[in-house]
Amino acid sequence: MIALDILTDGFFAAVAGIGFGAISDPPLRAFKMIAILAALGHACRFCLMTYLGVDIATASLFAGLVIGFGSLWLGKKVYCPMTVLYIPALLPMIPGKFAYNMVFSLIMCLQNVNDPENLDKFMSIFFSNTMVASTVIFMLAVGATFPMFLFPHRAFSLTRH
Repeated sequence: MIALDILTDGFFAAVAGIGFGAISDPPLRAFKMIAILAALGHACRFCLMTYLGVDIATASLFAGLVIGFGSLWLGKKVYCPMTVLYIPALLPMIPGKFAYNMVFSLIMCLQNVNDPENLDKFMSIFFSNTMVASTVIFMLAVGATFPMFLFPHRAFSLTRH
């Protein structure tokens, strides 16, 4: 059952990654790699959070590293820059629930300006969700771009024969 959960998570992340990739119009040869990277990264984060109890920000850092190093390796195989592969693969991991709750609680703060008790409650929810959403996005970006800084010559020569 655990393997099925991991495969299901990876499959849906791959579908979302392909969808996000289609928006940016990469070459057709890149779609398979985008799907693989999205599935591996999301499954990595899912496993770390679900089975090892790691928080979402740290798990997102490791997932970003998996996607970053994977895009460095797979980019050479399909002659695509890293960004063409890792950006669509990262997008399914944007924490939409936290971003939604952040905006919702901000709206509720504005509607409860004259009620200090509710204002405090919604302000607390707003800052909590803002911290989680921004930290996760930052960690994804750090993890995905780290290989580019670690191997700059290799990262910028992926499209050369």
